[in-house]
Amino acid sequence: MYSVLKGAGYFLAHTPDMVIHNGTTQTTEKRIKPDSDYLKDIVNGMRDYEACVAYPPNQVYIGNMTPDELAAIPAPWHDKRAEGAKRQGAFGEIMPQDEFVGLMKICDVFDLVKLNESVSQSIKAKLEAHPLIDNSLLTGLDKAAAAGEITDLIKNAGAEAIHLNGEVVGCVKAAHDIDDSLSAHVIFENLVSKASCVASLLQLIHQTGVDKAAIDYVIECSEEACGDMNQRGGGNFAKAAAEMAGFVNATGSDVRGFCAGPTHALVQAASLVKAGVFKNVVVAAGGSTAKLGMNGKDHLKKGLPILEDCVAGFAVLISENDGINPELNTDILGRHTVGTGSSPQNVISSLTFTPLEKAGLKLTDVDKYSVEMQNPDITKPAGAGNVPEANYKMIGALAAMKGQIQKAELGSFVEKHGMTGWAPTQGHIPSGVPYLGFAQREILAGSIERAMFVGKGSLFLGRMTNLFDGISFVLQKNSGASQESGVTEARVQQLIAASLREFAGHLAGKLEG
Repeated sequence: MYSVLKGAGYFLAHTPDMVIHNGTTQTTEKRIKPDSDYLKDIVNGMRDYEACVAYPPNQVYIGNMTPDELAAIPAPWHDKRAEGAKRQGAFGEIMPQDEFVGLMKICDVFDLVKLNESVSQSIKAKLEAHPLIDNSLLTGLDKAAAAGEITDLIKNAGAEAIHLNGEVVGCVKAAHDIDDSLSAHVIFENLVSKASCVASLLQLIHQTGVDKAAIDYVIECSEEACGDMNQRGGGNFAKAAAEMAGFVNATGSDVRGFCAGPTHALVQAASLVKAGVFKNVVVAAGGSTAKLGMNGKDHLKKGLPILEDCVAGFAVLISENDGINPELNTDILGRHTVGTGSSPQNVISSLTFTPLEKAGLKLTDVDKYSVEMQNPDITKPAGAGNVPEANYKMIGALAAMKGQIQKAELGSFVEKHGMTGWAPTQGHIPSGVPYLGFAQREILAGSIERAMFVGKGSLFLGRMTNLFDGISFVLQKNSGASQESGVTEARVQQLIAASLREFAGHLAGKLEG
């Protein structure tokens, strides 16, 4: 009895000041070339909030547009606006920067975030009107800091400044005097990840209508790490976010696997539910300040705005089979093993062809593949090409090599089984999971029956191995049998009795013979 996908929530926060002051590309440039033209031009390369909301890929991310509708718009999309674009979407929202800073303050339980009084009150008034924010959490915004205190903390105590519209309005304090893992920069980064994860959890609850108290377990799968000098990646983002979101009956843990992390987490969640350990497991992740403006230099050189201006997050609910929602088929799992090798053909074959063949399926039996759904608007100007399209071409070429399609059908295979990318470039965020909300909706509507989610990761980034990583699973139409109305104790007794009668009859026949 497979577990099912009950719903998905997605979140974007437009954070232009964090691009300038917290993105790794920019902070590195300030260290090695503080007078560079790039740093002088970057302010003029930032989009305003309205342009961010109206950006077609962002509207797809929160569910106001479909991938097919995006594909129908001629690329590039950076100079186009979606008609009727809204902050709220079918799957989530796009939050302005000031409200997100307020969410960081709410998520700070050690009084490390300091905001001046005018900003605190302005943000509080906005968040009071937010339909998903419990007003009881807003009391932290009543405790403002004086401008002199903020300035002193930044100049003399290593605090990380918080900027809004180019002005310093607060700071994040270091959590320890000498521990680099608790430095202000790391705490800032981790609070951003936590806050965007919490926002995603709240969106998930809103989209599914599930009772917060019904959530048993949370698996957090971002690419961040929280801890101290004795356990730098000890965690636990999952428990921290669950606490803030009000999941009073949940426990949880963190899973890491670079870009493949979310797929590993989803397989674990599906397995826990299928095994009966937990009934409702949430897989979630917040975003990364480090990757804001990561390709900003290339964007500005080509006359584009800086498109990596959003912190992203997602959350999905995996539950017991209800006989309705799509099932996560954990019997069809692609695995990039230690012995798989690093050639593109071996990698894609291990994650797609091999598990499907074992299940008696062809590559063409999967309606949609969700791979690294990177937005080509972002990656192509940076020289990385169209990442999803490249993956789909490899899958199509594999299908041709195995004789499942003709070589001439490669283009139509990509069009039919693939999608254009729309997700922000934050590693774990594009890795298959942006399509989960759409896949659930399309399977329930009967427009597709089966989708494969492929996560790949670059483990060599940690300098511990040269290996790649990857894992995949299939989401399929529900078989119609729910765990709640499935095999009862009486039914088990009936099955045992029938088996005994059959065995007795078989034995009697043997004796007569």
